[in-house]
Amino acid sequence: MKLYEQGVYLLGGTQIVEDTADAPAKIKQQTGQEITKAEAAQNTIAYGILKAHNVSGNMEHLQIKFDKLTSHDITYVGIIQTARASGLEKFPIPYVLTNCHNSLCAVGGTINEDDHMFGLSCAKKYGGIYVPPHQAVIHQFAREMLAGGGKMILGSDSHTRYGALGTMAMGEGGPELVKQLLNKTYDIAMPGVIGVYMTGKPQKGVGPQDIALAIIGEVFDRGYVKNKVMEFVGPGIENLSVDFRIGVDVMTTETTCLSSIWKTDDQVREFYEIHGRTEDFAELAPKDVAYYDGMIEIDLSEIKPMIAMPFHPSNTYTIEELNANLMDILEDCEKRAKVSLDGQVDFTLKDKVRNGRLYVDQGIIAGCAGGGYENITDAADILRGASIGPDEFTLSVYPASTPIYMQLVKNGCVADLMETGAIVKTAFCGPCFGAGDTPSNNGFSIRHSTRNFPNREGSKLQNGQISSVALMDARSIAATAANKGYLTAATDVDVNFTKPKYYFDKNIYANRVFDSKGVADSNEEIKFGPNIKDWPAMSALPENLVLKVVSEIHDPVTTTDELIPSGETSSYRSNPLGLAEFTLSRKDPEYVGRAKEIQKAQKALEAGECAGEAVPELKEIMHTIKKDFPEVNHDNFGVGSTIFAVKPGDGSAREQAASCQKVLGGWANIANEYATKRYRSNLINWGMLPFLIPEGELPFANGDYLFVPAIRKAIQEKAQTIQAYVVKDGALQGFELKLGELTDDERDIILKGCLINYYRG
Repeated sequence: MKLYEQGVYLLGGTQIVEDTADAPAKIKQQTGQEITKAEAAQNTIAYGILKAHNVSGNMEHLQIKFDKLTSHDITYVGIIQTARASGLEKFPIPYVLTNCHNSLCAVGGTINEDDHMFGLSCAKKYGGIYVPPHQAVIHQFAREMLAGGGKMILGSDSHTRYGALGTMAMGEGGPELVKQLLNKTYDIAMPGVIGVYMTGKPQKGVGPQDIALAIIGEVFDRGYVKNKVMEFVGPGIENLSVDFRIGVDVMTTETTCLSSIWKTDDQVREFYEIHGRTEDFAELAPKDVAYYDGMIEIDLSEIKPMIAMPFHPSNTYTIEELNANLMDILEDCEKRAKVSLDGQVDFTLKDKVRNGRLYVDQGIIAGCAGGGYENITDAADILRGASIGPDEFTLSVYPASTPIYMQLVKNGCVADLMETGAIVKTAFCGPCFGAGDTPSNNGFSIRHSTRNFPNREGSKLQNGQISSVALMDARSIAATAANKGYLTAATDVDVNFTKPKYYFDKNIYANRVFDSKGVADSNEEIKFGPNIKDWPAMSALPENLVLKVVSEIHDPVTTTDELIPSGETSSYRSNPLGLAEFTLSRKDPEYVGRAKEIQKAQKALEAGECAGEAVPELKEIMHTIKKDFPEVNHDNFGVGSTIFAVKPGDGSAREQAASCQKVLGGWANIANEYATKRYRSNLINWGMLPFLIPEGELPFANGDYLFVPAIRKAIQEKAQTIQAYVVKDGALQGFELKLGELTDDERDIILKGCLINYYRG
């Protein structure tokens, strides 16, 4: 794999010319064309799709209107509640509400199914589409029923990726979907486009997860594709089935790219034909001379079976390398765990080594990445006639949709899998985010799913409970299962892949999915369960701001799972105050108490009372501030909390990673950088200041008070640098903060306190 250090031109879809001084001459010699870099940059697939959906008239500053929206059952309640509070009357474009996260309805009494009934009633009232639990995971339904060549889809799940089907899809926090529901736009600067040039053909036994993990391992730490579009081109694509392409594509999220798009061909046309939607196919390819801001060149034939060890998809090795250097790599995992887990529990995988081989406790093939038809049929071929054995090792397989499940039943694959001792279950995202198949304490799970962050498998460090996940392809998971839990690469087994043909049964959805066809029924009454709560009132940004630092995180990257845990907390996603109690609970259990304590001061100010009476330590802080800023008084300042993290926001699109902080009185984050655009956007949409501070020694510590004078004026006047102070030892110690680029609308949202206030006026 090669990563080009500068931009490149792609000629005729097959020849790479590096962006050097003599590039124009080479291009003219090869093509007879004289073309500027700016002109060639307009010849990518990505540029064409973005241009077709941009309503700003300016391709440097995009205002995108999407064709369709999709959400699942731990995001759509909050989104619709926000939109209702902002004036929603009907869904202006198709909006699909799937139910694949809280579908077990097993935690929190009636509240999961209450959310589902809320979703169904809203689909009727506002004119949407409702997919009942167990029918399909969100992204498989989108592939089967929503994707279209040249279209754009916005989803409230980070793995909203349908590029292999010719659809540019993006996963964002809920407020960005709210904007679309209110006929507003998705505003971004024109993103860079990184080419992914594929040649060769994968080795037998190598699957899409192997290709994806190889890419992630190369690009994540370098930030090579961060907030850019990955465009897949090259002759190697024709050697990949559409299912294979989809499996690679969905994992592009783990590179921190903005979106993805692939060139399409007759195999993609056949996919649409199989699903009865031939009219949705479009042939897409870059034009004769296209310019990319970077290029990843991959020879597919060189990729070997991969494994991403705990606790990140970028912690990658070949399985061959792991088996050859087992104890050294496990030692490295333990060192990483001390950082990721803050030393809260003793973590080791060395006790999984038996007779010099790594033994795993569990295998899972599931969700939007693993639950595809071809993944499961190939796994069934490897396992046919084998046994997973009667020891600790278990294997669970979750087809990504009921139509896939039905075909696996009809062709006998389900029977083949179950005969081995595997369990085949219904469509469910639980194993991916910690709500299903949780291993025992100290258990080690290998999964063809999307993430292996800390706690994704259900750990509760504060209770002394830990288990961990490695990511692998379904084929190598099946090979490991055939060897009764001993780690094995699929390339090490002798197998005949039968590749049974797929037949899509459209009646499964026709008989069960509610589709309003875009017709809203204003007389429909929304069904509210007792756990579904409105967002609390949120104040506008004050003129001056006093912030207490209530958490300090120095991990290299902080995931949204650590900011607001997944798993059982998902049942409270419809209850802002209830969910907020879990904020940072597995990373900094003291955070909630500290945040709520300082929030008392802001509540006192809003009630016309004295902040110092509510939080006595503020009296001395305000006395110090007034020495240099005598004009500050109870009418022109606000009080709240902030956290510092080195690089927060990797992973999920969940808006709650930000909104929970806001609900608890958070006014800001301070970071060296933000891991993803979507987390920074979530902060902004909830009226929180996304401050930046240079890497190095911090001027403040956890528990310190910060004073940011004239912050409202700074936002209004688009100040690039903001003066702030640490209030300590009776004095103000100055330091500088930055905000990065903000659109005018984003500034207004921050000034008004949140997106809801912005739309209410």
